[in-house]
Amino acid sequence: MAVHTAAHHSSGQVLPFRESLMAMLGVSFVTMLVALDQTVVGTALPTIVAELKGFELYAWVATSYLLTSVITVPIFGRLGDYYGRKPFVIASIVVFTAASVLCGMANSMLFLVLARGLQGIGGGMLVGTAFACIPDLFPDSVVRLRWQVMMSSAFGIANAIGPSLGGFLTQYYGWRSVFYVNLPVGLLSLFFVWRFLPHLRHVEHEGKMRLDWPGALLIALSLGALQLFVEMLPKHGLSLMAVALLAVSVVSAFALLQWEKRCPTAILPLDMFRNRSLAALFTLAVLGGFTMFSLLFYAPLLFQGGFGMSPKEAGLVITPLVVFITIGSITNGRIVSRVPNPNLMLYVGFALVALSCLGVVVATHDMPQWLLMTFMVLGGLGLGFVMPNLTIFAQQTAGREHLGIATALLQSLRMIGGMIGTALTGTLITHMYASGVRSALTHDQAMHWFSDMADPQILINRDAQTTLLSQLMQAGHNGAVLLETARESLVSAIHLGLALAAVIAVVSIWQSRRVPPIKLHRHVEPTILAD
Repeated sequence: MAVHTAAHHSSGQVLPFRESLMAMLGVSFVTMLVALDQTVVGTALPTIVAELKGFELYAWVATSYLLTSVITVPIFGRLGDYYGRKPFVIASIVVFTAASVLCGMANSMLFLVLARGLQGIGGGMLVGTAFACIPDLFPDSVVRLRWQVMMSSAFGIANAIGPSLGGFLTQYYGWRSVFYVNLPVGLLSLFFVWRFLPHLRHVEHEGKMRLDWPGALLIALSLGALQLFVEMLPKHGLSLMAVALLAVSVVSAFALLQWEKRCPTAILPLDMFRNRSLAALFTLAVLGGFTMFSLLFYAPLLFQGGFGMSPKEAGLVITPLVVFITIGSITNGRIVSRVPNPNLMLYVGFALVALSCLGVVVATHDMPQWLLMTFMVLGGLGLGFVMPNLTIFAQQTAGREHLGIATALLQSLRMIGGMIGTALTGTLITHMYASGVRSALTHDQAMHWFSDMADPQILINRDAQTTLLSQLMQAGHNGAVLLETARESLVSAIHLGLALAAVIAVVSIWQSRRVPPIKLHRHVEPTILAD
């Protein structure tokens, strides 16, 4: 393999403008692939379960994907640092697209869950390597911020059209088309990446690099057990199995720390955590993920289940949240390189997110739609200010050798924060809602219908509501009043859950003080171009 140093162009990028644009198009399509999949599948899930049966595996369609992707992100982030990212980006597109086709061919829920697990491996490889391609292409952080807007826009567009596209495809072409839509996007991204993304390496190694397999296995055990614990908590509370999973996660994490201290080729370089700036940014990634996922998951449930909006109305109110994440990222790229203290953007971002959560906490069903949409705009702008800066600041601080693992860890920690956030908020909402419904039914001596009303989905599914109301009426109960009480319980529960998210956002503002002042300097280091 011929290796030579790439000539840097005066603008702080490895390639000329046209090649940079084509390479970034490839990376943006890759990002779109992952973002589309996350949003499109959720809309189709109820239809999939109705056809394939096996409701007990419902959550596993999402869980199996999350589980394998959370595990593979840090592993491939590290491998990309050693061998260059291009081979892994290509492999991940192939795995992800092939797994999407398998998902579309699924004839049982178990087959679908396994195919989603394989898709998660591809998705984890994508996130672990594609995000770190940008600093490879643009070593100058100021130039990088401008180009990163392309990736943020691709992510935002995919997130914005995902739910509607999922509904449209499921309705007119069947649920399988939701997975097959990844095929053209995958082939397009494969062409651009293969043709235009350079094979860059920053670290030269004598001889063969040995992969830290025990470290990789301990990461898998620790994150896998944590993910399963988080899945079980809302449904079963602190059961014996849940406690055992948490114990496995904690013990594996401790063993991982001990092993990585002694391993010469550690997959998780512990000196990164000793870096004050990186440790603070990693903490903010967890806290940011907690707030972001709580808002994205539970605001739609509040609008549909609590306020009785149709899916279309709720979609309209939620859209500004997703759209303004992109607008916030673009605005941030313009501002952050011009202000004397870039850290200021973190304070502003988390403050806007806290305001958005508080807005949803005080929201009522007769509040005007434009006001609810304003709260969503604030949340989107805030996340658009926070998320790109955490990535840029971490890349700036980590240095070339740890660039991939730092970027990958940031993504993983955001997902872990999201997992913890949705689990805690979900547990809180599930128990509060169930207790409200139980007391209303007990008061009306209608406990026989508890199983029908225990799941908040009854407040969204109009057909199931009609059936339940007629049954309650025949039994001499006032079904409309009971359903209204259930709605009120759900609204109170979600308000409390999002109040917790607002508190976490305020803690994040406080935590931002721990990030030492970041200087976005124009700095170019030599890059090794591997042919």
